[in-house]
Amino acid sequence: MHKTFYTFLMTQRNPDSTDSIAEFANNAFLDQSFPKQSKDFHEVSQYLELNAGYLPSMTIFDDAWQAYLASEA
Repeated sequence: MHKTFYTFLMTQRNPDSTDSIAEFANNAFLDQSFPKQSKDFHEVSQYLELNAGYLPSMTIFDDAWQAYLASEA
């Protein structure tokens, strides 16, 4: 994996979309404390579980992480 999860997630931003991953990306962009340099699933997951009230379901993160892994393959 060369790019961070945050870098990948920012490619999913779309302020006009109602897609759950796009909404996650839009909100993560506004989250100043998001672990932007992380490539570690557990680090990002733990951060989101404890701090991301904007993420209605961790399933959205899981789906985004799978897309991240696929983009790095």
